Amino acid sequence: MAIEIKAPTFPESVADGTVATWHKKPGDAVKRDELIVDIETDKVVIEVLAEADGVLAQIIKNEGDTVLSNELLGTLGEGGAAAPAPAVAAQSAAPAAAAPAAAAGDDQILSPAARKIAEENGIDPNSIAGTGKGGRVTKEDVVAAVEAKKNAPAAAPAAKPAAPAAAAPVFATGDRTEKRVPMTRLRAKIAERLVEAQSSMAMLTTFNEVDMTEVMALRSKYKDLFEKSHNGVRLGFMSFFVKAATEALKRFPAVNASIDGTDIVYHGYADIGVAVSSDRGLVVPVLRNAELMSLAEIENGIVTFGKKAKDGKLSIEEMTGGTFTITNGGTFGSMMSTPIVNPPQAAILGMHNIIQRPMAVNGQVVIRPMMYLALSYDHRLIDGKEAVTFLVTIKNLLEDPARLLLDI
Repeated sequence: MAIEIKAPTFPESVADGTVATWHKKPGDAVKRDELIVDIETDKVVIEVLAEADGVLAQIIKNEGDTVLSNELLGTLGEGGAAAPAPAVAAQSAAPAAAAPAAAAGDDQILSPAARKIAEENGIDPNSIAGTGKGGRVTKEDVVAAVEAKKNAPAAAPAAKPAAPAAAAPVFATGDRTEKRVPMTRLRAKIAERLVEAQSSMAMLTTFNEVDMTEVMALRSKYKDLFEKSHNGVRLGFMSFFVKAATEALKRFPAVNASIDGTDIVYHGYADIGVAVSSDRGLVVPVLRNAELMSLAEIENGIVTFGKKAKDGKLSIEEMTGGTFTITNGGTFGSMMSTPIVNPPQAAILGMHNIIQRPMAVNGQVVIRPMMYLALSYDHRLIDGKEAVTFLVTIKNLLEDPARLLLDI
């Protein structure tokens, strides 16, 4: 009985998806809960797992095809091993006793468990002498071959291998090459939303600078104790900015609001989106109710999002919503930028690189670690005075972190 492989049920905010990668080919053995295919949406990559053991019988939606919620992707047949491969003729130099087994095909002389171990370790099954019945290669034979490969002395390099074509430099000497690749759904959605943001709102950016001396001193003094007290969670700068932002949002609710048609929606909570860079592009997972979170909870949440973004494991729920966003271009060395608001939010805070600069303090020139801050906001909802005062509030809270504890 064939088992249908269907696309997952997409949330209302996701219209459809694209088949990104099939991890199995027709005829391949599949185990229950094993990854079969990735579906890429404009927010995240969703993994489709096997519902039972079997063999991938048919692929209906190929890579690059668009799929809807619960649409049929392929079918899974019964059985725990792959379908027999075409017969392979034995080489004339091979011993006569091995000819019948080779002629019957690799699947006949190799168990599924042995085949998987061989594939994972890059070993050619035909190079292994089978000790099983009829020349069958057993799991133990493959394990022994893996160990022999690990213990074998490294061969002296004969010649420098040629670089693969895909790794050729973009600027090849004297060669005017071009490469055209389709834009991923995530990149296309990012482009669409950036253009939408700039064309649908009256966006303006205001700047200020913050002296990071006190925050850096506090972090330096307590970072080891903090990490020890919170099970390895490290104290970073982002948690201070999130806490300062949530406090400022309480005082300036319009910055935490959004426009819905002709209505203004004021949010009685702070869901802070934290921009995270990944191989697929910039993603913005959301810290829910950040105003209730401790510094350790914020840092732990950010680290978790970073790992998930790197592995492509962020869920749609983690990427949806948000009332305010913080982005840190300083991670890559940016000194100043004008971040683009993430609709339907009304504002975004941009952090930048910390630079040691000469500053006038009490009539004296001193060297201080300074960071430029940028607040981009929707001028339809937020007045200039409100935006500037909001940014000054964040500056004051960071330059005197005790204010965050005393709520002043």
